[in-house]
Formats: sequence, structure tokens, C-alpha cells
Amino acid sequence: MENSVPDIITNRDIIIVGQQPWDVEIGSNCKNLALEFSRYNRVLYVNSPLDRITLMKHKDDLKVKKRIEVIHGTTDGLVQIQHNLWNYYPDELIESINWIKSTWVHTRLNKLNNKRLANSIKKAIEKLGFKNFILFNDNDIFRCFYLKEYLKPTVSVYYSRDFMLAVDYWKLHGTRLEPQLIAKSDVCVANSVYLAAYCKKYNPHSYYVGQGCDLDTFTSYQGEKPADVAKISGPVIGYVGALQSIRLDMELIKYIALQKPEWNIVLVGPEDREFTASDLHRVPNIHFLGGKPPEMLPAYIAAFDVCLNPQLVNEVTIGNYPRKIDEYLAMGKPIVATRTEAMSVFEKYTYLGSSKEDFIKLIEQALTEDSPTLQQKRIQFAGTHTWENNVKEIYRGINAVK
Repeated sequence: MENSVPDIITNRDIIIVGQQPWDVEIGSNCKNLALEFSRYNRVLYVNSPLDRITLMKHKDDLKVKKRIEVIHGTTDGLVQIQHNLWNYYPDELIESINWIKSTWVHTRLNKLNNKRLANSIKKAIEKLGFKNFILFNDNDIFRCFYLKEYLKPTVSVYYSRDFMLAVDYWKLHGTRLEPQLIAKSDVCVANSVYLAAYCKKYNPHSYYVGQGCDLDTFTSYQGEKPADVAKISGPVIGYVGALQSIRLDMELIKYIALQKPEWNIVLVGPEDREFTASDLHRVPNIHFLGGKPPEMLPAYIAAFDVCLNPQLVNEVTIGNYPRKIDEYLAMGKPIVATRTEAMSVFEKYTYLGSSKEDFIKLIEQALTEDSPTLQQKRIQFAGTHTWENNVKEIYRGINAVK
């Protein structure tokens, strides 16, 4: 984007649709973006609509019960969260269609689902008096595919934050639909350079906008080492996050531990089935400390001499923005990670390797070179990845095509 493009949008109406409802427990990029958008604009955050299979399988879930009440008209689906920000529970039930293999049948039913959702959203638009609004689609390929046509926004934005087609659920029809959705959107914004390049294949108005992070708990941490890591002698080479075999290179972790028995590899996070069954548990200098509450993670990172991100390079990982890297950097830690296109934005502040041998050399280098000066540079760089800066880049993308 040209630097002359304005990085502010004010006094506009913005409708956010996408995958994650407001009442989801886990953190959500889009909820953070909604809060930032609402500083100077009116924002309607639309929850994903209830589908028939979810209703059948989870009818006793409190969240499902809430949606049923809205659909039956016994509860108002429009809830004000704070000044300028509303959350909307659609009052329509949609059909569960992604198991359908026929393109023709899926298309007809998907149009029906989109029309139901659009008609519901129009009720909220009328209540709030939204005009000339921006439609912001958070990576929802199916349920929001036709909303540009049905809602007729002034600007439609597609936000790519994960490579959805790596997942079987999205791959079946998404391989056909996502390129079309990207192409017909007025602008596409992505949180990794890989995803921005992917979107640009279908839409020239595609931009890398970076990623916001909540880093205060990391940058401000001062405290004791947790007991289970305090008893482990250094150097401690650590990883914090879900231990998933589809994302992490177990052979690489084992190689590092066997090549350097004087190092202790500390893995903090819940394990999937493959990790639980792996022979990593029999390597004496690999320590599995289990999942920890989010507020405890800074204490564990503080105990590491070097932080690891030993990713596999595959469809699932290659495009994802690694938020844990910002968390490591916010604590000034040296980081050794797998080289991917998404990691290129961190190149000046991390050590990136492509082979097992690279990781050994780079960890040795990271241990040797670490200094207060380098730590401060890492902290300062992480500090640029705020939600405010993230939203400014999104605004610039929108303003470039208005």
C-alpha cells in the first residue's frame, strides 16, 4: 500500500461476521479487532448462526439454549457490549450442509443459509440504523459467501488469518469457494505474508496487515520460577503451547535432546494423542510439564534460556501467524524457530533454521550472543504488534480501494 493512504476510519458503521461467536471462551483475533474498531466507529458483531446438527447434538448446552430462545423470540438477540459495540445472536436456524458432496445441492442450500442469515442481520441493521456500512468477514467461507450480494455493503472485506483449506472440513467445498469469495471481496487483508500472497493470486487488493497481541502480562512479568521448572538445571530450552503432532516436529525435538544431553528441553502445554504416546517421554532431558493456566505462561517463559518453535512445514503451519513468537519476544527471550514465509517478518529478531543441524548451531548461538541490548530490541519490536497498529493497517487496506 502507498504510505499516503490514510490509516484511520471514523464515524462509520461496521458489521463483523465470521467463525467465532462473541461468547466463545478462547481468545479471538476478531473480538480484539471489534473492540479496536469500536473506538471510533459503531460495530455490530454477529455470532455465527445456530445450525441444525449443533442443535440436535448440544440442545442442553447453555449457549445453544440462548440461541433457541432468540430464534423463538423469547429473548432479544441484540445485546450492547459497550459504547459503540453490539453483539447479535441471529434469530434463524441454518441447515448443516458441509457433508453434502454434490456441488449443485451444496450451492442451493448454502444460498438458502446465507439468505436466512442476511435476513436476520437486516433486522439488527434496521434497529441500529446502520447506513453505508463496511462488511468484515472473519474467514467464514460458507455461511457468509453471499452476504455481499444480500446485504449490499459499501465495502466488503475478507479477513484471512488461517489457511482454512488445510482442514478437511473446509477443503471439500472451500477449495472451490474461497478463491471466489476472495476475488469478489472489495479488499482482502491477511495476518501473515503467506496468506496475503495467497489472497493476491485472486484479488489484487490484498494486503498484509500484521497481527495484534495482548502482551502486557508478558512485558510486565516479574516473579519467581514455578516449582516444577525451577528444579530443572540450565540451559533450559523451552516451548509453550499446545503439543500437536500436526504442527510440531517431534523428531526435531528428540534430535536436539539426544545431541545435547547437557541441555534440558522443557515442553509446557497439553499433549495430543501422538505426543502422549511418543518415545519423547523416555528421553531423560525432555520434560513434559503439562498444560498451565494462561496467566502462568509468562512465569514459564521467564525460566527459559532459549525459546523454541520447532514447527513442521505443512499446509496447516506454513501460513499461520505465530502469536507465541510475540509473547517470547515481549519477554526479551532469544528464539530459535523453523524458517517459514510467515516467520520472515521476525527474521531480524529471531534465529531461523531449516534443518536439524541448523537448530543445534542456532541454539548454541542464541545462548552465546544473548545480551541486555538484544533483549531490549526484541521487547521493542514485539511492542509494535498492537491491536491499534493492526487496525490501522486494515483501515489503510480499506481506504486504498474506497
